Amino acid sequence: MPEILTSVATYFQQLPWLELIAMLLSLAYVILAARGSLWCWPAAFISTALYTYIFYDVLLLMDSALNAYYLLMAVYGYWQWWKHTNKNENKSAEITIVSWGLSWHIKACIGLAVIAAALGYVMANFTPADFPYLDTYTTVYAVFATYLVTQKVLENWLYWIVIDLVSIYLYIEKGLVPTTVLFVIFVIVAGYGYFKWLNIYKQSTINLQPAVSR
Repeated sequence: MPEILTSVATYFQQLPWLELIAMLLSLAYVILAARGSLWCWPAAFISTALYTYIFYDVLLLMDSALNAYYLLMAVYGYWQWWKHTNKNENKSAEITIVSWGLSWHIKACIGLAVIAAALGYVMANFTPADFPYLDTYTTVYAVFATYLVTQKVLENWLYWIVIDLVSIYLYIEKGLVPTTVLFVIFVIVAGYGYFKWLNIYKQSTINLQPAVSR
């Protein structure tokens, strides 16, 4: 028992606090996004700025570039959601969910796979990046999924579930323990976000249906 306590104490003494802060803010972003809160974007802005540096430091170069992109999308996402929120009379953060067809997503995934393969080849042959193909694939699909979030597309959560599961393997291999824990939580929150947004989407669809005359 004393040995276990000593190991735990040693771990927390060596814990990378910058990564922990980025982890907590990223978690706040996902939870707030699932709840449709405008405040998810400021949390995203700060966490992605930190992760841009963290991933560059461990040579996950595409992940670092991805977080630089997230930084810009946090600003864009805030603006998009703020426009919608500002139109509501009660200024609430109510979100309007849309759903894009399965055939559209299949075509998008095929196109993204081709782009990721080409970029992965570049990363594998011309950079010192670790896991060049896997890192590139998660990055390319995450770029697309982030755009879906800003447009409030229901299916974004399904993309994130797959992306986060693959990312867990990457971060375990790179020894990013807090980030690995974060992405395990992300998978759970993404599932929650999908079903929450699905209920909102179904309800809005029912409300839009014309009343049946009697």
